[in-house]
Amino acid sequence: MFDRFRRLRLNAHIRDMVQEHHLRVDDFIYPLFVRGGEKIKNEIASMPGVFQMSIDVAVQECEELKRLGLYTIILFGIPDTKDSIGSDALHDHGIIATAVRAIKAAHPDMVIVTDLCFCEYTDHGHCGILDAHHHTVENDATLEILAQQALVHLKAGADIIAPSGMMDGTIETLRRAMDGAGYANTPIMAYSTKFASGYYGPFRDVAESTPSFGDRRTYQMNPANGREALRESLADEAQGADILMVKPALAYLDVVKDIATHSRLPLAVYNVSGEYAMLKFAGQAGLIDYERVMMETMLGFKRAGATIIISYHAKEVAQILLRA
Repeated sequence: MFDRFRRLRLNAHIRDMVQEHHLRVDDFIYPLFVRGGEKIKNEIASMPGVFQMSIDVAVQECEELKRLGLYTIILFGIPDTKDSIGSDALHDHGIIATAVRAIKAAHPDMVIVTDLCFCEYTDHGHCGILDAHHHTVENDATLEILAQQALVHLKAGADIIAPSGMMDGTIETLRRAMDGAGYANTPIMAYSTKFASGYYGPFRDVAESTPSFGDRRTYQMNPANGREALRESLADEAQGADILMVKPALAYLDVVKDIATHSRLPLAVYNVSGEYAMLKFAGQAGLIDYERVMMETMLGFKRAGATIIISYHAKEVAQILLRA
């Protein structure tokens, strides 16, 4: 006698009753890109539906997000001026600190995650201070300014710090600095497994963060390495991370599953710009049922073990969930 799997599939209500994984609006974090000026909303050609916004427009966007039930954003900044050490990120009047204060003033109920890195703020496009030969990022010198950057964000009102630069010792350094400055209760969402991926291309258009030379392979992870990915995440957990993350998501679901099996921390995936663009342009070309494939992809992240999804699709997903 063969197994009767179809018994639980023949009725729609029974299918719903035995469904193993579900999507909720609360699962999602929506990325916002802010820049100086007023009344600016520039759509990015490689990411349809994604915009660079001036702070006043970003404040209005948060109103729309809340109507959809989305209360958590992750902020990225595009400064007016860049230099070798990303000075804009180290001052209270920098683009992110200013944006956090403005959004919190208008929407105190929004949860603001701030991306902690220097690639958007440096004139060379790398994630920190370059070494003497300008070959790669100087690890320990960059840790010092990451701690400064974190405190700037926290004083402005950030709720969660998300360091993305992949410097060794980042979480330990930040936890010590944050605890010492009175922010012991502020979570750190570690970009604990961030690969040197080709999926980031469109992000560099919107964040204006393409390296002026070389690449980021000396500090981001080799896409071929799975065991190292697990070691990275467990090391960040041991150093005090409160949430782990895998970035990109779609090609790394085996890594997501492995980390979810070995850690009890909440696990985020970053559904990155290249993944978003592929679905968008395939949908526009009529090659896929866009909404169906998008939702299937999100469920795939949950099935692999993700509890949080950072995605440019978040508004569209929320609209679908509200219709259901």
